[in-house]
Amino acid sequence: MTNRPTLKTWIMAFRPKTLPAGIAPVFLGTALAFGDGAAHFPTAVVCLLTAVSIQIATNLANDYFDYRHGADTEERVGPIRVTQAGLIPPYSVKYGAILFFGVAALTSFALVLRAGWPIGILAVLSILSGLFYTAGPRPLGYLGLGELFVLFFFGPVAVGGTYYVQSFEINLGIILAGLAAGCLSSAILVVNNLRDYETDRKSAKKTLAVRFGKTFARYEYYLFIVAACLIPVLLYGIIRDHIAILWSTLTLIFAAKPIHTVFTREGPILNKILAQTSVLLLIFTLLFAIGWIL
Repeated sequence: MTNRPTLKTWIMAFRPKTLPAGIAPVFLGTALAFGDGAAHFPTAVVCLLTAVSIQIATNLANDYFDYRHGADTEERVGPIRVTQAGLIPPYSVKYGAILFFGVAALTSFALVLRAGWPIGILAVLSILSGLFYTAGPRPLGYLGLGELFVLFFFGPVAVGGTYYVQSFEINLGIILAGLAAGCLSSAILVVNNLRDYETDRKSAKKTLAVRFGKTFARYEYYLFIVAACLIPVLLYGIIRDHIAILWSTLTLIFAAKPIHTVFTREGPILNKILAQTSVLLLIFTLLFAIGWIL
């Protein structure tokens, strides 16, 4: 029997440990704009509302559609999923996703009024990708396209879009900075997929971990983190400015233990690594942002 939903269960459904993936690129894009003397903080707040709304909506849709597809079962080793656990009725989770996608659409419209139709296209693509990540007859997440989706939309799109609606311009440096953030967000997803390998395999959810195996996923995690930390070096080599962004490569030091754990452990311990990888994203973002501003 499904109990009456509480605020605590709704917050659980939002998956707060994953929200840094939505917050960090907006913070980074705003810091880049601020460092370039082009920040517009009211617009930054709207960007943050949009990004967080899309991520919460995507998480709720994922909770609902994974339950419908049979990917979430009692065998899962990850955190409780509210639909599968009967904590919130499926229809409530579905309408919750619709509500947050609607909020994202409204806030995106405000950004379109400021920066024009290109932002509208990105907003529509972001919302549709969030929905069809687990919805539809051929969900993106079930085809092994999850990492590509996260790399693109939580990286260059989110960072570049945030920068553009404040400054009305974009350049290669901003895109590369966004790519670094996208790599770390993708690493979060890789941990999630590695943890859920067995239940995903049984439900025919063909993530890259399922398609190519656990060893592939472990190296994928490692390469995403290393790539993110090397991008500032590449960027400085191109622009020969903002040398302090190289501080962000120090994130590798903090990543050593999570990487070791991913290569040597399995099971519920990966829930902790997922949270630690979110922290790595925040550390990298903060160090890069400070370096750019200085």
